[in-house]
Amino acid sequence: MVTGFISFVSKVLSLSWLTGPIFGKELRVSSRRRRNYVLRFCYLALLTVFLILLWINVVDYYGSALNRTVQMAEAGKMIITFIVWFQFCATQLVAIIMLSTSISDEIYNRTLGLLMTTPINSFQIVAGKLFSRLLQLILLLAISLPLLAVVRVFGGVPWDYLISSLCVTLTAVIFVGSVSLFFSIFSRRAYVVIILTILTLGTLFALLPLLMAMWMELYHALSEKEFFWAFYHANPYLNLAIDTEMMLRPRRGGWMPTFQWPLHCTIMLAGSAVIFLLSVVRVRKVALRQATGQLETFKRRRNRIKNPFENAVSEESAGRIRSVNGSPTVWKELRAPLLRGHRIAAFIVISISLLVLFATYAFFAHEHALDEEGPHMLYVTVFMGLGMLFTIILPATCITSEKESRSWPLLLATTLSDEQILFGKFIGVLRRCLPVWLFLFGHVILFLIVGYIHPIAIFQLAVVVTWVIVFLSCTGLYFSSRFRRSTTAVIMNFAFAAAVWALIPLLLVLMFEAMGGSDDLVECYMDTNPFVHAIVVMDGTVRRGDLHDYNWVGFHSLNVFESTCWMFFCMLSYVCIGFLFAWRAKCRIRRNVF
Repeated sequence: MVTGFISFVSKVLSLSWLTGPIFGKELRVSSRRRRNYVLRFCYLALLTVFLILLWINVVDYYGSALNRTVQMAEAGKMIITFIVWFQFCATQLVAIIMLSTSISDEIYNRTLGLLMTTPINSFQIVAGKLFSRLLQLILLLAISLPLLAVVRVFGGVPWDYLISSLCVTLTAVIFVGSVSLFFSIFSRRAYVVIILTILTLGTLFALLPLLMAMWMELYHALSEKEFFWAFYHANPYLNLAIDTEMMLRPRRGGWMPTFQWPLHCTIMLAGSAVIFLLSVVRVRKVALRQATGQLETFKRRRNRIKNPFENAVSEESAGRIRSVNGSPTVWKELRAPLLRGHRIAAFIVISISLLVLFATYAFFAHEHALDEEGPHMLYVTVFMGLGMLFTIILPATCITSEKESRSWPLLLATTLSDEQILFGKFIGVLRRCLPVWLFLFGHVILFLIVGYIHPIAIFQLAVVVTWVIVFLSCTGLYFSSRFRRSTTAVIMNFAFAAAVWALIPLLLVLMFEAMGGSDDLVECYMDTNPFVHAIVVMDGTVRRGDLHDYNWVGFHSLNVFESTCWMFFCMLSYVCIGFLFAWRAKCRIRRNVF
């Protein structure tokens, strides 16, 4: 009896009843993957490098002891703020990518139905998948704790900020991971899940507060304080921003609402629990359908019963051999459906997006701000980020998806050359990315017709978009040929883009300031950023269609001809680098096939 009681208590404390054997299996698999250890090493090394550079730039060792004490406190604030925000953004992005195939792998490999024939239930399947992936991110957060604790000793940062920021980050990661896992039930393609998750988070935490702020500005329904009370408890980005502002400038935080991070964490955990339970219900339905052999969806059965004649015609036409003109890979990519059975949902999403877009146009027209460069910079930045999101994700999955479906060896066994295969994949990426970029060009063309933007903006933005698509597509093809899993390839393409346009400029700025040198070279390098190009173009071409000087970061004021020449130079440089990555992808295309 005592032995049974002890085994019962140990089982309850080990939480094996909650996660089941799925959690242990995922932990054993992840512990044998080299990329997890490489990720932790790079994460800690990057934080250490930035910590050292920030410390050298802020602390003056040749001043008085009192001055050094004050500087150490300021350095502690800067270092901790950087670490907190870096891990807040990085861990959420990694959570989205890692959980994008958590359930879809089991569904696609037909193993989810087999799991339901065992004592494992759907709750344990979802819990094991979720917490096993999140444990890797919790380890990343735990790695930074010693750095935060050491820097905290120098003063300037209260313990409340460290605890609250860690809890806000952890609950945000759990919520984001739950959303990504939920979407992975409905799609087996990693890039679809990643895009849907990011768009959902953008709608919840950015678009809804923006629309609410516009409504408040038009009708004066809420005061500024009431607006913050309405949104900041359920918005992790706003919560962490307010908490950071109150830590850095406590005297200026009197207008802000009292920060109650336990309430925010409770709300985020409650939202995660709701999504978790919905995932459990959906996984049970899919698993039971697979276990009983019902592989067809209800919609397909209903359509077959409703339209038997059309079904017979489609089956008869499917048996015909269609002629292939030109490259087979290009032919296949051009005829593959863009939406793959989600046309109604895509139509609804696009319609709602256009309604929201025109609602924001109406708001800025009411404020008489459409002829100013500020709103157009905001629109172009959002559309540029949306296009780059698709261009980063889609190329990184075009080859790894073939590897995961075991069709890649069959494609390499054909008479197609490596160049033909890569060119076909590149054409497929262009076909899927270009509709997203139409939002950017549609915005510019609309206000070009109205007369608020000069026509040269279309040509200059086309130059920027061209080299962005070529560069990111070639890097994505390389990482997709280099790795076997879509999640790893997408993470690497995201990390590479972030390093080229964010981390390297920041690192160069800190290095030049530490050495006391000129930062002209860094400013010139920042002028190669596509977001800088888009903002500078809007700054020079808006204001009722009149041309103005282009105010660059490093080159300062340039005319339209000089700015266009610089854009062509950037395009040539990035296209050459992209072709280099494409060549390396061709060299690796027949390596590590299985």
